[in-house]
Amino acid sequence: MTLASNNTDQAHSASDDIAMFNLAPVSLWLEDYSSVKAYFDELRAAGIIDLKAYLGDNPQIVKDCTARIRLIKVNAYTLSLFEAASQSQLTENLDKVFRDDMLRTHVDELVQLWNGETEFFGNTTNYTLSGKRLDIELKGSILPGHEHDWSRVLVAIQNVTDREAARRRLSTAEEYARGLFEHSPVSLWVEDFSAIKLLLDELRERGITDFRTFTDVHPDFVERCMSEIQVIDVNRQTLTLFAAPDKETVLRRTGEIFRDAMHQHFKEQLIDLWSGKLFQQREVVNYSLEGQELQVYLQFSVLPGHEHDWSRVQIALIDITARKKAEAYLEYLGKHDVLTRLYNRSFYVEELSRLERKHTWPLSVVFLDLDGLKVANDQFGHAAGDALLRRVGEVLNKVAEKPIYAARIGGDEFAVLIPGGDEKAGRAMMDSITQLIEINNQYYIGSPISLSMGMATSEPDERIEPLLKRADNQMYEAKRARYSSLARDRRRSRSG
Repeated sequence: MTLASNNTDQAHSASDDIAMFNLAPVSLWLEDYSSVKAYFDELRAAGIIDLKAYLGDNPQIVKDCTARIRLIKVNAYTLSLFEAASQSQLTENLDKVFRDDMLRTHVDELVQLWNGETEFFGNTTNYTLSGKRLDIELKGSILPGHEHDWSRVLVAIQNVTDREAARRRLSTAEEYARGLFEHSPVSLWVEDFSAIKLLLDELRERGITDFRTFTDVHPDFVERCMSEIQVIDVNRQTLTLFAAPDKETVLRRTGEIFRDAMHQHFKEQLIDLWSGKLFQQREVVNYSLEGQELQVYLQFSVLPGHEHDWSRVQIALIDITARKKAEAYLEYLGKHDVLTRLYNRSFYVEELSRLERKHTWPLSVVFLDLDGLKVANDQFGHAAGDALLRRVGEVLNKVAEKPIYAARIGGDEFAVLIPGGDEKAGRAMMDSITQLIEINNQYYIGSPISLSMGMATSEPDERIEPLLKRADNQMYEAKRARYSSLARDRRRSRSG
């Protein structure tokens, strides 16, 4: 091969290199870093060892280093990317391209060179001449033969703006979702039920078809499933609801939250899961870490995309304790007399009807009438009369334990129902009431309470109305006898 042909080949090769540089589908920059290297040598001579710390203390140096880089040439893709009509226009406006975020990330690139690397990498931000932000991945290499002075450095820039924008949108969405989770006004739990699904699948493989019967026979299986729940995360409202100082405490003490009355609710939850119900709603009982019983409305949902293994389940708990207490109180008011805390006439009538339908015989009934209520109201006011009624309530509530019921059925009238009680039981009830009245009168200062009582026990196949009539008649006979006795005592007192 002749010298002329060698020269021609070299010329063609150089021409090809130039063509490839200009036509490359990425942004290419050929730069001269020799002034940066010279400055680094000066810093080393001055005793600088840790460049990153030095630049942190002297941020202006970063900008000075950037200004020392000399642009030799860029390719066509670079001009298009940065919206420059020519290399000279780009060179004159490099301060618009390299600014703000880029100067902060440029520190890492400089440190890589300082540490002796011939290649450096980075993710940073540049700007087009019109001011549009560009997210880029940067890779720089000192070209072979120029390691001694860094006079030729090739920098390749990949535009990743769309990818980073998508990542930021995803990050924003995640932050938004996290915010909704953390600041939700209801208690939210993220749990892993995958171990429970495996247990249920094993039962199916064993041929179990009647899961409810299986759990009735094997309550330990329900306990095991409950122990297999893995709590992944809870939100702030959960800490408030369950009186927990932090999430770690909740995760560590879930056994104190899900216990006792919760077991039956969880059994029903498992039965629904067995039946394929991946979204459930029910009222359940949990417990705070202070031991307080909490009535909560539970919404259970296997999250989309996890239906195959139940590895992500969201549970929302709404505190309905106050509502349940209000409902219980309203139910109590519907059945009780507020003053005496005994059952009211409405409950008494319903209970009589129920006892007659079920023919709960024998049945003994005690009727009672508070003596002297009108006199107390007239002489001392209704507050005094109410006090006497409350004291009767104390006595009757003491003797009436289920299945025995005591009710206030009128202003000064009361009844005690003794299902299954024969005449002996009825007489014993009257004796107990008499004894408690004596104790009550010793305890309270002021007017004593006195009750006129009558009792009747059902006869075989007797309807309830005749039974009540007989007890009522006996009570009025006792009342007439008492007033007759009082009248005789007054006459003797006047005659004496």
